[in-house]
Amino acid sequence: MKAVRFSEFGGPEVLEIVDLPDPHPGPRQVRIAVRAAGVNPSDWKKRRGLMGGKLPQTIGHEAAGVVDELGEGVADVAVGDRVFGLSSEGAAQAELAVLSHYAPIPPALDFPTAAALPSAVETATRALDQLGVRSRSTLLINGASGSVGGAAVQLAVLRGARVIGTASPANHGYLRSLGAEPVTYGEGLSERVRALSPDGVDVALDLAGSGVLPELIELAGAPEQVVTLADFSGAQAHGVAFSSGDAGRAVHALFEIGDLVESGRFSVPFVQAFPLGEVAEAQRVSESAHVRGKLVLVVG
Repeated sequence: MKAVRFSEFGGPEVLEIVDLPDPHPGPRQVRIAVRAAGVNPSDWKKRRGLMGGKLPQTIGHEAAGVVDELGEGVADVAVGDRVFGLSSEGAAQAELAVLSHYAPIPPALDFPTAAALPSAVETATRALDQLGVRSRSTLLINGASGSVGGAAVQLAVLRGARVIGTASPANHGYLRSLGAEPVTYGEGLSERVRALSPDGVDVALDLAGSGVLPELIELAGAPEQVVTLADFSGAQAHGVAFSSGDAGRAVHALFEIGDLVESGRFSVPFVQAFPLGEVAEAQRVSESAHVRGKLVLVVG
């Protein structure tokens, strides 16, 4: 099968499309013929060597496609079913991928849109669960207009929370459409948030990694009320929880999102699609940090 791989750390030019042996699913896993695979910031961080690991490395943690092989013990899907999900092997940007966690694709969604959901929805749900976001919580999301941010806003609103989200002015209308109250990020953030919520916020979620953890802690009242997905060193320095899948993924979100999409209670992100062979360009766009919605690679 053809797959994305790199054999040295560096810029997008190190990415290659190579032939690799076909993977096979283990127990409770499925293999899919990939129709689309999500592109995430972790892809270019991995490529630049920021996440370590031995070379060569493959890329991709989420995909959508058609089941073509079942692992031992799988009885909830059949060959030919459309599914989307997460790949623990980190090799989803390929013609074939093994999914460790998966769910049926909502009938209304095409493959690129379905591939845009797993990581964002699981990550957002995991962070909201860690923060204990519930009805009447006031949640501040730093970096709310990306794919994870958009999912977090909507899922928090569905829980009954009040959401304040930081974004550039150009994205304020988008955040309002999702149910958030927008504020501009940057110097003076605390004052702008307190203009909306004088007593600060109950909890805060950092998705931008822009060095604002001290302000988020001040607004939320304590480091324990803040979670970051983007600032590992800052989390260590300030006693803030860094959310990762190592402590357990919120895979229940994959099964819940279908009904939310079908009922119109969750709006899927805008998708910008690239052919698999243009993975380098997709990563250049991702690395620019000016992405609204979701980037995906279309296979076949």
